[in-house]
Amino acid sequence: MTETTAPKMEERLYQNRYLVDEGRPHIRIRQQDADSPELRALMSICPAGCYVEGADGRVEIASDGCMECGTCRIVCQATGEIEWSYPRGGYGVLFKFG
Repeated sequence: MTETTAPKMEERLYQNRYLVDEGRPHIRIRQQDADSPELRALMSICPAGCYVEGADGRVEIASDGCMECGTCRIVCQATGEIEWSYPRGGYGVLFKFG
């Protein structure tokens, strides 16, 4: 019996397609004096890896690969640092395997 390994998350995410709505991101970070621990946690929590630390040490987002799961919206709900809405019709993620 041969043992099969499940595909890595990056390989699974690569199967999805994302139609970018240029100039109209569906997620924005409301910049405050300092990034909250919740916002900083998104660099580890976001399943698509959309949150990174910028050159200035602040959290930045690249929403192009967002899976629209809403994790960031929930994690930062109390801090109000995230503006989140679904992309307009025809844009956003297209899941290959549902």
